[in-house]
Amino acid sequence: MKDLQFRVAADGDLAGLVRLRDDAARWMLSRDITGQWRPGELDEEHFRRVTARGGEVWLATAGDRLVGAWELWWKDEEAWGPQPPVAGYVQRLMVDRRAAAPGTGRLLLRAAERRVSAVGRDLVRLDCLAGNARLTSYYLGHGYRVVGRKDGKPQPGGPPKSFTLLEKSLPADHDG
Repeated sequence: MKDLQFRVAADGDLAGLVRLRDDAARWMLSRDITGQWRPGELDEEHFRRVTARGGEVWLATAGDRLVGAWELWWKDEEAWGPQPPVAGYVQRLMVDRRAAAPGTGRLLLRAAERRVSAVGRDLVRLDCLAGNARLTSYYLGHGYRVVGRKDGKPQPGGPPKSFTLLEKSLPADHDG
């Protein structure tokens, strides 16, 4: 998708982000991927809190249409514990399955990796629901490796869950 543009979300984008997240949750449920995301679980205030805490919320657009998004955090102590500042943490990578071309998720992941590299960090870390073999395999196929598991990670709007922890080393001249 050559016309994909990336930018940091603004307050006016939050309703669209909530819709995108809810649509992604519904898509998961329609594919019998349960226990991960639920429609209505996050609201606009969630995304405001991410940025208020120093994180970033990124959008991917094609023309004037929102086709994907992700959160980028600079620490995630609830999953990873205290860590030196060497990584960026990708959260809630989501794609509009009706509007995005195949491969859009990979492009979003690469954009997140470029952002992490641009601020001088060497690792990208993420987590996915323990037991979601399909998603774990997806990340393994993009160069991530399983480095652990976190049981009982607190969740916004829901009970704690267990997650597989993955990371990828970025080369110094990383370009995606």
